[in-house]
Amino acid sequence: MTTPDSSPAAAALPGTAVPRLRRGVRLSFDPTRDSYVLLYPEGVLLPNETAAAVLGRCDGGADVATIVASLAEDFDGVDAAQVSELLRRLVRRRLVEIVENTEPGEAVRGDE
Repeated sequence: MTTPDSSPAAAALPGTAVPRLRRGVRLSFDPTRDSYVLLYPEGVLLPNETAAAVLGRCDGGADVATIVASLAEDFDGVDAAQVSELLRRLVRRRLVEIVENTEPGEAVRGDE
């Protein structure tokens, strides 16, 4: 049985979606762990190297397609569907939000 959340359509964020870290969420390098950590009010997430690279590009200025293209410059075999799925999961966990540029320099939180 396919739930609405597990369907292929639900898994994909459009390439035009513009992700950014939500307020209170910060990506930092932890020298003790020798890896990146995603800090948020309720805890800590330990992303792998690729996920940290995705999160580092979630600045509210680049859309998913641009993030995928940028990742492809640094990593082999970047799969746009996997990047989109990662971002979708982070949106569901309320660590990333989708913004919509309404005017130059102005962004509002998306309801996706």
